[in-house]
This record gives sequence, C-alpha cells and structure tokens, in this order.
Amino acid sequence: MVLVVLEMLGLAAFAASGALAAVRGKLDVFGVVVLALTTALGGGIIRDVLLGIHPPTTLREWPYLAVPAAIALAVFGFHPQLARLRRAVLLADAVGLGLFTVAGTATALAHDVPVYSACLIGMTTGIGGGALRDLLLQQVPLVLRREIYALAALAGAVLVAVGLGAGLPDELVTACGAVLIVAIRLLALWRHWNAPIAPGVEDKGYA
Repeated sequence: MVLVVLEMLGLAAFAASGALAAVRGKLDVFGVVVLALTTALGGGIIRDVLLGIHPPTTLREWPYLAVPAAIALAVFGFHPQLARLRRAVLLADAVGLGLFTVAGTATALAHDVPVYSACLIGMTTGIGGGALRDLLLQQVPLVLRREIYALAALAGAVLVAVGLGAGLPDELVTACGAVLIVAIRLLALWRHWNAPIAPGVEDKGYA
C-alpha cells in the first residue's frame, strides 16, 4: 500500500514537471499530455523491464495513465496561475525524483535483487522519466549536467536499502529517503552545487 501511494504521488509530481516543461516549451495540448505521460511513466517502465515485470505495471492499470493525463490537462488549463514556471518545474521534478527513487528501490528489494542492484534500479527509476522529458525537448538531460541530481537519488536509494535491511518501519524509511533526496536536490539548486567536470573544458570553449 505504501509503494502504491508513493508511486501515485510520484506520478503526479513528475507529470506536473513534464507538463510545466512542455508549457514552457510552447507545446500544444497533445504535446503537453504526451510529455507529462513520458515523464511520469518512463522511470517506472524502465524499472519494470529491469525487474522482468511484463507488461510494466504502469501499462496494466488505468490509474497510472489517468493520473498524469489529468495533471497534464490541469497544468495546461491553469498554468497562468503558476507564478514562476521554472521554479515550479524544478520543485515538481525534485519531489518526483525523491518519491520515484524510494519506490523503485523498495520495489526492487521486494523482488529479492541484491542491495547494490536495488539502489541502482531505484536511482534509474528516479532519473529515467526526467531524462526522457529533456531529450524530447531537445535539452541535455538534467542528470548529465553539473547540478547534483543522480547522486541525490543514489543517496536516498542507499538510505532506503540500509533502513529496510535493518528492519525499520517501511513508512519511516521511505519518507526519510524521499526527504533526503528532495533536500539534497533543492540545496544543490540553491547553493549551486555542481559535480566536477573535466579540468580546462570551459577555458577551451567546449562548454
């Protein structure tokens, strides 16, 4: 039950992220819905494929399609009321990253995969939809930029794996993991924390 709630919240957050990014990219209503669905469902589909779940859960149950579609239409209709779209996109993306990563990690552990694999699958679940969103918008995916993104997801996934392995309550562990990811992501944006790049790249005009 906890995993289902987390996934639905993650779907809503990532759908909002994709829809807001589509609005900023001046896509039409169909494009907004498609981008919201891609962002919301992409990571979960990748996770299920890696775990051998066929067909993927998000394609077998209608709420997984209905929730992001409804969010997309709501964003399309009411986006003028959203004050700063860029900040809204980043916030929704951070929340979706946290929720999907912890849900993906917990799901992988429930399928008895090794802990290190569960952490990597959880991270991939979190970053997959956002990467597809950025590619469709012809942007370099956030996960490949200098902002702390995948590392935040991996930190939360490790926390979830350690907490569940220690027998702590599922709700506490997943909540702490999601909060950790969102906090790291938002702090990285606020403090301009960057992962290192190759020395001298900017000086040579590559960036």
